[in-house]
Amino acid sequence: MNRFERVFGAGRKPVIAMVHLGALPGTPLHDAGRGVEGIIADARADLTALQAAGVDAVMFGNENDRPYELKVDTASTATMAYVVGRLRDEITVPFGVNVLWDPMASIALAAATGAAFLREIFTGTYASDMGVWAPDAGAAQRYQHRLGNTDCALLYNVSAEFAGSLDPRSLPDRARSAVFSSIPDAVLVSGAITGEAAEMRDLEGVKRVLPKVPVLANTGVKHATIADVLRVADGCIVGSALKVGGDTWAAVDAERARDFMDKARAARGY
Repeated sequence: MNRFERVFGAGRKPVIAMVHLGALPGTPLHDAGRGVEGIIADARADLTALQAAGVDAVMFGNENDRPYELKVDTASTATMAYVVGRLRDEITVPFGVNVLWDPMASIALAAATGAAFLREIFTGTYASDMGVWAPDAGAAQRYQHRLGNTDCALLYNVSAEFAGSLDPRSLPDRARSAVFSSIPDAVLVSGAITGEAAEMRDLEGVKRVLPKVPVLANTGVKHATIADVLRVADGCIVGSALKVGGDTWAAVDAERARDFMDKARAARGY
């Protein structure tokens, strides 16, 4: 059994729901008046609603830390660790982390919090809103081993949001190469930006060349599309569709989350 199966179960198609933390200290959108306690209170409310809806896992991310960085401030990672630590005893499902867009920070955060999985851009070269983006999967995985956190599953996003690949190879070819060279536990396929759906032809193309590797839809899965997505993908990560009005930056809507999971369970047959 590989690390993905150990976290989510063999043959299952997990719905991983996002807990989007409020903007962290030092970032332009941070609410200094509410401070870190406000971030914790909002994250707790979202976590409670998502777990009550029956999601299979949650992932804590710093989506509100716009404009994004390719090497985050140490304070961001430290604050995320503190927030997750404050909520740790309330988490009843497997949880993951993602520090946008810094693989080394994500690995450090996962090790510090005991996260079961993490999501990042580990491979490729991109022209992005943040400048030229060239992560180092070799350095990241070696860092994970140095920290002794080898049980944490690595979810590789191979079609970066807010960016275009500088690699002329097709997405399926890039995904297949990433699996060969970097040994991810799952491959994620994204849309152009947060909340926008991955093209079905991209999901189908990547899954066709990686029949034995979990391939998940990473962005833009909605109530109306979850059944179609799960016919192709081995799971999904969802955030915006579960929010009030479908707004990425709003709080989780408990009713929308329950309805989404009802549709996901119907599509999966369990």
